[in-house]
Amino acid sequence: MLVQDVRQALRSLWHNRGVTAVAVACLAFGIGLNTTIFSIVDGVLLKPFPYQDPDRLLLIQSSNERQGVDESGISYPDSLDLASLRGAFSGMAALQFRSLAMSDGAGEPERYAGAAISANLFPLIGVAPIAGQGFTEAMDRPGAEGAVLISNAVWRDRYHYDQKAIGRRVLLNGLPAVIVGVMPEHFAFPNNQRLWVPLAPLASRAPRTQRDLNVFARLAPGATFDTGRAELSTKAAQLARQYPDTNDGWTAWPKTLREEFIPADVSLVIWIMMASVTLVLFIACSNVANLQLARASGRRREFSVRAALGAGRGRLVRQLLTESVVLAVISLPLAVLLAEIGTRLIASAMPPDQVPYYITWDVDWRSLAYAAIVAVGTAVLFGLLPAVQTSRGNLVDTLKEGTRGNSVRRSLLRSSLVVVQVALALVSLVGALLFVRTFANLDSYELGFDPKPLMTMRFYLPGEVYEVQDAKARRVEDIVRRVEALPRVKSAFASNLVPLSGGGGGASIIIDGQPSEPGKEPGISFTGVTPHFHRTLNVAMKQGRDFTDAEGWSSQPLAIVNETMARRFWPKSPAVGARFRLAGQNQPQDWFTIIGVAPDIKQDDIDPEDQPFAAAYVPFHFQQFFSTGLTIRVDGEPASITPDVRAAIRASDPNLPISQIRTMDEARQLGFWEYGLFGWIFGITGIVGLLLASVGVYGVLSYAVTQRTAEIGVRMALGAARGQVLRLIVGHGLVLAGTGVAIGLVIAPLGTQFGRALFYNVNPFDPLTFATVATFLLVVAALASYIPARRATRVNPVEALRADN
Repeated sequence: MLVQDVRQALRSLWHNRGVTAVAVACLAFGIGLNTTIFSIVDGVLLKPFPYQDPDRLLLIQSSNERQGVDESGISYPDSLDLASLRGAFSGMAALQFRSLAMSDGAGEPERYAGAAISANLFPLIGVAPIAGQGFTEAMDRPGAEGAVLISNAVWRDRYHYDQKAIGRRVLLNGLPAVIVGVMPEHFAFPNNQRLWVPLAPLASRAPRTQRDLNVFARLAPGATFDTGRAELSTKAAQLARQYPDTNDGWTAWPKTLREEFIPADVSLVIWIMMASVTLVLFIACSNVANLQLARASGRRREFSVRAALGAGRGRLVRQLLTESVVLAVISLPLAVLLAEIGTRLIASAMPPDQVPYYITWDVDWRSLAYAAIVAVGTAVLFGLLPAVQTSRGNLVDTLKEGTRGNSVRRSLLRSSLVVVQVALALVSLVGALLFVRTFANLDSYELGFDPKPLMTMRFYLPGEVYEVQDAKARRVEDIVRRVEALPRVKSAFASNLVPLSGGGGGASIIIDGQPSEPGKEPGISFTGVTPHFHRTLNVAMKQGRDFTDAEGWSSQPLAIVNETMARRFWPKSPAVGARFRLAGQNQPQDWFTIIGVAPDIKQDDIDPEDQPFAAAYVPFHFQQFFSTGLTIRVDGEPASITPDVRAAIRASDPNLPISQIRTMDEARQLGFWEYGLFGWIFGITGIVGLLLASVGVYGVLSYAVTQRTAEIGVRMALGAARGQVLRLIVGHGLVLAGTGVAIGLVIAPLGTQFGRALFYNVNPFDPLTFATVATFLLVVAALASYIPARRATRVNPVEALRADN
């Protein structure tokens, strides 16, 4: 019986090839978009992390309500004390992010994102090297000989999978180390690290006030998250009593890996994308349901005859449902192909190393299973209504009606589906437009300087030679002077800070004449820069002056502050001439004299929620980092000077690894690439929804014209003008679209409310956006109505009346 139903369905669909092609296309786009976004949902939010029992792994954080610190790391001494807990936890291990420059005589020195880790970290998460060995306790002790684990990518790119790389001696930040093992392919814990070194040799002398470690813990068998939290809180209170000078007010608490690795705003936008493509699927289903209703209405005489010959209502419903399932199955391969293309396009739109290694997505068996379930589900959804509607009715009346019979009830059902399509399309388009506007607003985000003529890169100063006092400053001065001497270079500066890429430092300060309670001194951004910082950014002083060349390369305690700092600390008096110094006994006690006030500039990645913060810029002598950034103002295309700058750095010191080479405009775009991707996805979703809704309006009106051929013929025979008929049909389409728009305008604000945290400079209830989308949909509906309306005006009254006989 099933085989017979399938054969009959295939014959029927082939007989109506045009309708079948439209239905397959609608379903393929709807299912394909859903499968694409499901692949992302699955890869980011549903798949477990690639560790042993990842749900039992926690990240330990600290906070201090008195000092206004909501979330911080753990100090090395505190991590050792916490590791002694053995009630709720079976083990703890720590990690400290490190920038590691590696050289080995086999190629140019290269800087890698790395981490210093406890010897037990990788066993704790259940990942072992695929070659060599992991760290031993002996390697993770103060004074131990240097060791390093390399990623599979480093093994491939630098050593071409040579087994002899294990045991090879290298220099890491100028210090000797031995490669002891290679980690599995794609492994880059915790984000996109490439090298790992033992933690104790680097961190054992760190004070309790240096809270920069990520501490990972595994819950013991039978322990719960709440018992772990309670145990940590008790231990933190004990440490506060034991070390009141450093730990007073500090507490420790756990969070799950998913909380840490997948931010809430990322989860929100992915679920919103899923909801958006689900709307498109509903629009596609409505389209196909309308097509099926139209086909079924034309087959009512056929079904009535079959019923008269003994076919029961259940048999007819099953036949129509079989046709719907076959239609969905036919669309499935095309949907999977579209999903494969979509996932690859999304992956290619993401900058390298911006997505953590543990997040992967593709059209795997889970996605295929989802696509199959969606296909069958939609088949039932769009097939059941037409099947029940068509099988209902009086046999004698249907035979009397002939093929032209069309009840008001069926017409209302088709019209209702179009109204639903338009309403859903409006919701989808409003969300898409708000995201596109957010991206446009971020693209014009005020940085405080023009990024277009600027080139940036970083170099690293490794080795004992740069441990000597001011050795870094002397090398940096030589490099900057060489770079500024290059043709087409207008000016350049060096600093640990690279605007839009972060860096610099932070400090608590004491302001001359404004006493503050010890431990509660205000914090600022404190950055050492070489001369020509503001000249390179083409930023004019608001008050005072810039550093002279002599001052910028000297150790004179001078400072330039930004407008935010001037307003915050000297709101009623000039900041120029005021003084401040760094708080803390271990800090230099020089009083910095302010010589200028500069405009605020954007220092870190573009974040819509960021507020300007107080910043001070001092001569490079006062803040020398091993990792130093170059920002260069170029006369012409910025990227074109890259080879010359490389050569200048090599001429100064051939052992310096160079990294993060990019134009400032590229850095700017990297700051909000996610919003561009979101806008692109939502834009495509909205366009597809609009096209499907337009097809729905056109299809219903075309069918209505066909069904009303006799009525139109009578109207024209009685003297109705073509314009009147045109207005009749277009007016019907606009009534349907207008009803859908009205419903959509009520529903859409509920959806935009959920996404308001993701918009920048955009009102989620913006009247202009809602009005624009509503007007656009009505115009599209009018155009979709015009073609069948125009066809209606060409009806020959005589032929129409003859057709009715």
